[in-house]
Amino acid sequence: MHRTAASPPQRPRRVPHVAMVRRAVAAAATLVTLAALPAAAQDRSHAPGDASAAHCATLSWLRVPGAERQDKACLAELTTAGTVASGHTDPADWAGLTPAGLSVPSGVPGIQIDGYFPDSSTTNTNHGWQHDAQFVIRLPDRWNGGLVVAGSPGVREQYASDRAIGDWVLARGYAFAATDKGNTGAAFYRDGRAPGDALAEWNTRLTQLTRAARAVITQRYLRPPARTLATGMSNGGYLVRWQLENHPELYDGGVDWEGTLWREQGPNLLTFLPPALAAYPAYAGGGEGAERAHQQMTAAGFPAGSEFLWPFHHQYYWDLTQRVYREELDPDYDGTLEAGHPFCAPGSPGCDADYDYRSRPDGVRDAISKIALTGRIGKPLITVHGTLDVLLPISQDSDVYARMVGDVGRGHLFRYYRVEGGTHVDSLFDAFPDKLRPLLPCHRAAFTALEDWTGRGVQPPAGHTLPRPASTRPEDLLTSCPLTS
Repeated sequence: MHRTAASPPQRPRRVPHVAMVRRAVAAAATLVTLAALPAAAQDRSHAPGDASAAHCATLSWLRVPGAERQDKACLAELTTAGTVASGHTDPADWAGLTPAGLSVPSGVPGIQIDGYFPDSSTTNTNHGWQHDAQFVIRLPDRWNGGLVVAGSPGVREQYASDRAIGDWVLARGYAFAATDKGNTGAAFYRDGRAPGDALAEWNTRLTQLTRAARAVITQRYLRPPARTLATGMSNGGYLVRWQLENHPELYDGGVDWEGTLWREQGPNLLTFLPPALAAYPAYAGGGEGAERAHQQMTAAGFPAGSEFLWPFHHQYYWDLTQRVYREELDPDYDGTLEAGHPFCAPGSPGCDADYDYRSRPDGVRDAISKIALTGRIGKPLITVHGTLDVLLPISQDSDVYARMVGDVGRGHLFRYYRVEGGTHVDSLFDAFPDKLRPLLPCHRAAFTALEDWTGRGVQPPAGHTLPRPASTRPEDLLTSCPLTS
């Protein structure tokens, strides 16, 4: 929820379990990264007033509407080929999200604006600001007339999409804007006055940034963007869905990369993670209960064939994710404790492995109603999701969302590509190149299809499952993902 410094105080919380935060950091550090070549940059038209002949000549004109702080820089390179060295990105923010060896495009000079909107929370420490609602806006000298906006995946900060999305779209001539969503980190739930407020703020912040970025583009290039596209992965994909349902007037379309599904009646994170936490230890331990535990895992949505991914996700994702999102939406479950007991045994008091969403009070569903999706998209949307995603299992997420879109009569605006062998983070392809397929090339194929759909009226292929290619050479999987059958 958007708040100014004069707003009422946030709801009181206690200090989270130190081990929880350490595990969140360890998860980011453990993930490694592997390679897909970005598509070649297209020819980019020169807008009236384009300053490519006078690099950054308009710098002094630019003002981000509503920003409390804005630091402007004229950069020789807007991609991470230059911003890592210049300090205009944070590699820790995008660690573990892309294949290692991903080619870095270069040759994109322009203007970068870093800043923040008024907010009362302070989890984002980038630039030493200790201020949330931070954003970055990048304006290339050679502009193709478009704007791409993104919210961060997970609970990361505003630079989290720089490698997976920002570099590629900047090299294609787009302006690019991204937000930290208004709160960050494993204790994001401390923000807000009531359950659900911290998550609801994510949507408000992307709407706010989109409007501000469109205004800045008009200042910079003397005309508004001809097209505005939203995209993002995981929680960033959820934001795309929500924006196209609630603010379609701001966008021409979007690409949702394995977006999170929130529904009051379920499924949602709080319905499928507790069974995994309860059953996985028995499965991993073997013995006579292992087969029954395996059946419980698959019944919860974790697909047979994904077992090789379960140990990593149990150690780094399932427990932490369940506890922090449950704390945001149902803080009373564990009484006065904040975010539960890490890796607690079923049957112990307040254990998240025993959490039963359907038996919880109506207030929990009221909190989710603040962020719930409906499927009522108002602009074209393309979703890509991996069949071996074991953080957001596809049967409990995008399969359901696709049905929602169809049920409300918006199927003509939707394309859904299930990617065989894809999982939640592409860095795991490094460890299992013989079993997984990176989603990054599929996201780029979907984005290109969205460009044709919204720009030239070319309908994308009908939604279907994209089979893992017969050739499993990494160089093939990393550079190609045709959307045709």
